[in-house]
Amino acid sequence: MRVFNFFTKSIFPILLVNFIGILGYSIVIPILIFIVTDLGGNGFIYGILGATYPFFQFIGAPILGRLSDRIGRKKVLVISQAGTFLAWALFLVALLLPKITLWSSNTELTGNYIMTLPLVLLFVARIFDGFTGGNVSVANAYLSDVSTDEDRDKNFGLMGASTSLGFVLGPAVAGILASTFLGESLPIMLAAMISLIAIFVIVRRLPESNPCVVDTGGLNVKSFRRFFQVEHKDCYTDDLTAEENDNSLVKVLRQKGVPLLFGIYFLTFLAFSLFYAGLPIYASTILNWSSIDLGIFLAYSSVIMIVVQGPLLSYLSGKISNIFYIAIGAVFLSTSFYLLSFSDIVMLYIAITLLSLGNGLMWPSFLSLLSKTGNHQMQGAIQGYGNSMGSFASIFGLVLGGILFESIGVKVFMIGSGIFILIFVLIFWNYFKTQKPISKPTSEAQVV
Repeated sequence: MRVFNFFTKSIFPILLVNFIGILGYSIVIPILIFIVTDLGGNGFIYGILGATYPFFQFIGAPILGRLSDRIGRKKVLVISQAGTFLAWALFLVALLLPKITLWSSNTELTGNYIMTLPLVLLFVARIFDGFTGGNVSVANAYLSDVSTDEDRDKNFGLMGASTSLGFVLGPAVAGILASTFLGESLPIMLAAMISLIAIFVIVRRLPESNPCVVDTGGLNVKSFRRFFQVEHKDCYTDDLTAEENDNSLVKVLRQKGVPLLFGIYFLTFLAFSLFYAGLPIYASTILNWSSIDLGIFLAYSSVIMIVVQGPLLSYLSGKISNIFYIAIGAVFLSTSFYLLSFSDIVMLYIAITLLSLGNGLMWPSFLSLLSKTGNHQMQGAIQGYGNSMGSFASIFGLVLGGILFESIGVKVFMIGSGIFILIFVLIFWNYFKTQKPISKPTSEAQVV
């Protein structure tokens, strides 16, 4: 058994990498809708642009996840962050380009929008970022590598807290920086710089977690072949058969519990995609919020999740089954989505409070449960395919959310509420289905 020792193999570097990646990503959330509309787009184009990232992540995440099983998590994380940096560079170029009209449309389905040259470049940027956007699944696989059964729940809680911290600072910083004379350009510049910092941290501070590949240490630009070498050591793969080393989708789906967990992965991302597609449009049109208002709203949500995923889950680790955390979280999330359909500011903050509590309890517990499936040489593939399930859901959710909001408005959040009720039912149905009946002793001698 691989023993995790905080002092010799600290999870701090991977938490830092995850935090930096989320910070760079979340910076653009409060301002993207304003960038899209300023460049000629509308809610429909915003939804399509949002779906572009998960569509190409759906293609790239399993490839990167399986690749990380072969050549190591560290190398794939570098590849992913390099793609993210390129995407932000293209974003900056798009903001500098003249708004040359390519075509326009005004239909009942799409609404009124103008497709400009900068908008097309934004789509290209999202394609690059999406295809190399397997960093989340690879980071989760890395955490699974260095975690034991005793500290797994706590570690995934801390990973969730680092994600939430990124979401606290990102939107808040974006709202402040976007109000300067440089406008939306300054947050994008910062996101690009953050991506470069993430690459440096991975190369210099993150040890390879997969003991079956060579840790090449620091990245030597003159030794490109050395960086991508695949040289297996004498390690735990020796006790795995060729069939057990198979990490194809068919093999992954045969693992106990994986089909249900992938289904929950899909449904969760579908519901949250409706939220992320509808909320910015809701905020900018009906509520008349600025990017600062939306940034504060999202930052408040993330502060609560930090408390839940950090100290609270660390305290509760091992005391209650992951299944019950997921079920309780689903109830909170269903209630919060329902309350989001009310435009009252107090009700909205109650809704986002419940959403944060629910997400803080459910998602780290879910990822911890997923990381326990399969064998140690399948985690990259399992996390990658799971990420693909989320991406597949996001493709439909973001597009559908943008379209539905144009027609039914805030009622789109009620659909998300129903999805979490379905998750709750699935979790408990599977739980009671898999419980073995306890036979009663026939005599006192059989009582231990």
